[in-house]
Amino acid sequence: MSTEHCATSPTLVHLWSYRLTFLLSGMALGAWAPLVPFARDRAGIEEAELGLLLLCFGLGSLLAMPLAGWLTTRNGCRFVALLGGLLICSMLPLLASLSSFTGLALALALFGAGLGSIDVAMNVQGLIVEQDHGRPLMSGFHGLFSLGGITSAVLMSLMLWGGLSPLPAVCVVVAIIAGLLLWHARHLLPHGADDPSAPFARPSTRVLVIGLLCFVALLVEGAMLDWSAVFLNTAHHVDTSIAGGAYAVFSLTMAAGRFCGDYLRARFGAVQVLIAGGVLVLIGFLMAVLLEPWPVFLFGFALIGIGLSNTFPVYCSVVGAQTAMPAGLAIATITAIGYTGILLGPALIGFAAHLLGLRVALLGVGALMLAQVLSARRMASE
Repeated sequence: MSTEHCATSPTLVHLWSYRLTFLLSGMALGAWAPLVPFARDRAGIEEAELGLLLLCFGLGSLLAMPLAGWLTTRNGCRFVALLGGLLICSMLPLLASLSSFTGLALALALFGAGLGSIDVAMNVQGLIVEQDHGRPLMSGFHGLFSLGGITSAVLMSLMLWGGLSPLPAVCVVVAIIAGLLLWHARHLLPHGADDPSAPFARPSTRVLVIGLLCFVALLVEGAMLDWSAVFLNTAHHVDTSIAGGAYAVFSLTMAAGRFCGDYLRARFGAVQVLIAGGVLVLIGFLMAVLLEPWPVFLFGFALIGIGLSNTFPVYCSVVGAQTAMPAGLAIATITAIGYTGILLGPALIGFAAHLLGLRVALLGVGALMLAQVLSARRMASE
């Protein structure tokens, strides 16, 4: 761990600047979601081609994250956050206007690279600030990421519903993101978490295992995003126009759980937070998948959101505290491995649903959270 940042404690202004980075990253992701059907229609593509297009986002993120970890160590969090922000703000207008499949694929890959870069920078910066404060802060940071995603998705939807076309609507969000990022950039950390002269270190076994646990957590999150509405429509016969409410319930409770996560971790410790979270996710899946009354299965989705909310923030703090490899590279490693859960999750769940049925496939996804419960004491002891 670099000692450069240990001499002074961040002021309240600096702390809010660090929080804004998470908020703006979430806003960027939330702005893209309402643009997907418009991009599909402009390009004139079917669902299979749309799946390939969306794959470019994940690939761009995955390829950028290891480089972002290295750049954060060499050039600092501020540099990587601004670089990621530049890519995001440049690509969003193109994603709202391009009509060729190739152009959209390239823009989406660069957008994913920008978002992946700023994600690594903000998590490394969050780790440094958390360790300087000597108390848990990471869950609250990620709560602002969730809040940013919800805010920009709602703002975009309202502008589009009000008759604004996609390009000017997304330019409003881009102006907010760029303006806030430039305004608070001077307060971001100009260094990373590690000594820039330290040699490259291969991921330790513990970091790789935590990366796989993040893969499971983000696989569950991807299942909620891509399959919850489909499941409610096919299994519970909920109308498609309101089936998406399950994901809204999941998202809102996930954000709420993150805002409570720092207190819970300080009160009970990382191990207990992970064990309780994994158990809640398991119970939530059982309720959402097996029980019929709508208040009960919606409560199941709420439990999944609460249970999953603090998994990734806690694991970021845990790998930041280990000494087997540089903290910045460790965070980049678990982020990249974890993101493959969202990248591969829809296809894996679809394949399992084809063989076993969607109900069994989703129960299987929930059962994977047992790995978090059983490994918590070994992986997350502080």
